[in-house]
Amino acid sequence: MSLKLVELSKNFGGVIASSAVNIEVPKGQITGLIGPNGAGKTTIVNMITGMLSVSSGTITVEGRDITRASADQICRAGLARTFQNIRILPENSVLENILIGFHRHETCSTLSALLNLPASQKETRAIRSKANELLKRFDMSHFGDYPAGKLSYGHQRKVEMMRALASEPDYILLDEPIAGMNDVESESLADLFLELARNGRGILLIEHNIRFVSKLCERIYVLDGGRLISEGPPADVLRDPAVITAYLGGDHA
Repeated sequence: MSLKLVELSKNFGGVIASSAVNIEVPKGQITGLIGPNGAGKTTIVNMITGMLSVSSGTITVEGRDITRASADQICRAGLARTFQNIRILPENSVLENILIGFHRHETCSTLSALLNLPASQKETRAIRSKANELLKRFDMSHFGDYPAGKLSYGHQRKVEMMRALASEPDYILLDEPIAGMNDVESESLADLFLELARNGRGILLIEHNIRFVSKLCERIYVLDGGRLISEGPPADVLRDPAVITAYLGGDHA
């Protein structure tokens, strides 16, 4: 079972942002996607999650074609993401931001909620309990009522991750999740990501910190100029002359 990209391409007029990219993200593993600035990593994530249309190629989740699906349909298919540029509701509390992520699992009608019927009350209690569990898991219980916009950059990233996990996705796409975090915070998240993978989730990790990616990932894909230039186990990929050249420039073989 996996998330698969087959010959995935994106063109903006005459500009090729992604060209015939093939990536597989199996369940139960952390898969890395790296590349220099402007390589096309976020373009790939935006196509997977329906924020950008696909020029050609296919995206499937466990055999189900989601290439032309809406963002909502993709979420319901079991995918969630975080963003390179943080997207939270700054005036709302941390808890309120996390609660938004649970909408996929809400079963009570809007009328039931407006009338505050017992079924709606029960569902609300259950969702808030799960949100508090996420806060505890990320060591942020003391920030539950705090305005999200007043948190440090690293803590805001955690809010985004909690909101993504609230939908209980089968696959989660993490776009530079440790940006703005210190080593202690990064190590804590590394343990959490490994736990998520052990529990059966598929994780696509997009990150500039190559040491962090190579430590967590069983397989790494490398983009440069929208094209896949290398893939394989971290030790092999990081020795690839094409990868060294992409990051450092010139001939470093």
